[in-house]
Amino acid sequence: MNQEVYLQPAALLYGPDASTAVATGQAGRLAGGSIGFTQIRLLRRGGDGAREDVRGYADVKASGDTAILGALEEVERARPALPGFAPEGVAVVGVVNVTPDSFSDGGQFGGTDDAIAHGKALVAEGAAVVDVGGESTRPGSDAVCQDEELARVLPVIEALVGAGAPVSIDTRKSEVMRRAAAAGACLINDVSALSFDPEAIAVARDLALPVILMHSRGDPKTMQEDPRYENVLLDVYDSLASRIAACVEGGIGRGSIVIDPGIGFGKTFQHNHALLRGLTVFHGLGVRILLGVSRKGFIGALSGEPVAGQRLGGSLSAAMAGIMQGVQMVRVHDVRETVHAVRTWSGIWSTGASGAA
Repeated sequence: MNQEVYLQPAALLYGPDASTAVATGQAGRLAGGSIGFTQIRLLRRGGDGAREDVRGYADVKASGDTAILGALEEVERARPALPGFAPEGVAVVGVVNVTPDSFSDGGQFGGTDDAIAHGKALVAEGAAVVDVGGESTRPGSDAVCQDEELARVLPVIEALVGAGAPVSIDTRKSEVMRRAAAAGACLINDVSALSFDPEAIAVARDLALPVILMHSRGDPKTMQEDPRYENVLLDVYDSLASRIAACVEGGIGRGSIVIDPGIGFGKTFQHNHALLRGLTVFHGLGVRILLGVSRKGFIGALSGEPVAGQRLGGSLSAAMAGIMQGVQMVRVHDVRETVHAVRTWSGIWSTGASGAA
């Protein structure tokens, strides 16, 4: 599903600067939100995919180019609210790994009781939803059979839902999706973008739950073995566009879809870097964006911290880099600190301060 041209909003504005520029027709709004942009990079296939043309927002609007204006409409269109989520602002998704081999917490919450307590704590800290997973997808991990995955996650989901916590199920398997939804899960998060299990799209459609489609290349066991792309930013975009189309064709409403570029899933350090610097291009897909960067290896490479659980500072920095580019959801381990960071950043730009980036 390669496009002829991709739009990457640039010259971002925040707070009163954004409002003024939008009101005067000099800027658009990312996904109908509070962040403005006054320039657009037009990216095309070929070479390294570097910008071929940079135009001002007002010039693009006046151009009459129907193809580009149609793509711009997708970038600017406000996203419908997801059931159970606030219509505006950034939703913080807390991670609950009910696994013995997670890269980030080393199975610290792998037991049922520990996972339940952890999930409740994350909600108390401000998580909009807790994402419960029973199969590790860290690089090199082995697959988990369906029965084992169900045994891990169902008691946790039932207890958390019973305590009033909103729960997401992190799984690739349609039967786990079905059973988790019956236990009260309100969101499906699939690292394979509903491609691993041939029944997944139909099950997600019938459950009528929002779905997170993450980009990955290869199975977790082998995905980090020499991943290659022609142009990682555009290749990931095209792959996600294809999965969105498959889901819509399968009966899933476009407004129920969230995409995740899949940082660290079948990508090198350079690939992750390019994706994080170019996140605004994914607004062209016309759906909400989730970013999952918490404690990942590229943060260790940049910060010099080899221990995943000690990467709080880098995780906050990477999450904010995404939020400043308009992502609407962040999936994190350190909920309290991320909520504080988001609130502080939002408060700065809603109380009269102004600036541009």
